[in-house]
Amino acid sequence: MTKLFRRLPLPVLLIAPSIAIILFVVLLPLLFSLYTSFTNYRLIRPDTLWDWVGFRNYERIFGDADFWWAFLRTIIFLTIALNLELVLGLCLALLINKITWGQRTLRTIMMFPMMFSPILVGFQFRYMFNDNIGVVNNALQALGVTDQAIPWLVNEWLANFSIIFAEVWMSTSIFAILLLAGLLAIPRDPIEAAKVDGCTNFQVFRHITLPFLMPFVFIALAIRSLDVARAYDIVNVMTGGGPAGRTELLWTMIARVGYDDARMGRANAMAYVSIILSIAFTAYFFKKLLAARRYMGGVA
Repeated sequence: MTKLFRRLPLPVLLIAPSIAIILFVVLLPLLFSLYTSFTNYRLIRPDTLWDWVGFRNYERIFGDADFWWAFLRTIIFLTIALNLELVLGLCLALLINKITWGQRTLRTIMMFPMMFSPILVGFQFRYMFNDNIGVVNNALQALGVTDQAIPWLVNEWLANFSIIFAEVWMSTSIFAILLLAGLLAIPRDPIEAAKVDGCTNFQVFRHITLPFLMPFVFIALAIRSLDVARAYDIVNVMTGGGPAGRTELLWTMIARVGYDDARMGRANAMAYVSIILSIAFTAYFFKKLLAARRYMGGVA
């Protein structure tokens, strides 16, 4: 064994402890959860850990209408939140890129929302959208927009809007920072040449700035798609999946089935379906990233 270690390259020896820790902390729990997804494992009955049921958990969740509604809501939540964060983040990045004085201060202020814990953000917006004491309803009534309290967290559509609003507020700055880094990395020569040739600001943005930014856009989308697909804290704190499960996403449903109903085997089966969803989004954005890089290489 000692001779084997001596033959290994020094870089491999240096990263070996990190690899061992990752395998122990990440791989073993993944393998265990994968195994339990094929069992009838219930938290209140440890002996069911060895009750092998094959694909029964997967068959049941695929035949469960509540699961498919949560799956659909997760897709819609992902699509709306990512697109809003991208558009707003791009606008913020373009505005800050135009500022020559105090840009560092603005960049620091812009990072404040992403410094808050999702649980804290959930409690913050739960208070803001409260029916009786929430600042949103109080402000709307004081301005004369409405004469009665709006049930932001009770109505199905308003509750979903409130959750998306909180998510966008917290995470738009991530897009803005990544896109601002892309704007700062764009060479000035093509832009100046285009302006000399008489191109408008929109044409410069459409044909020069945006293509240069696309790799940064897809990197940000890939990172955020993984986070948004696992959205749990904000939803659980603001609505708990209610009313009547109308705001329940995949991960809140997994937590309910796994811990409240103690059906951990079925919850792990749902978790692996959500993992496949996250991998699909990441693979799609990674494919787009490679295409954008090839396009930029062709332009160069």
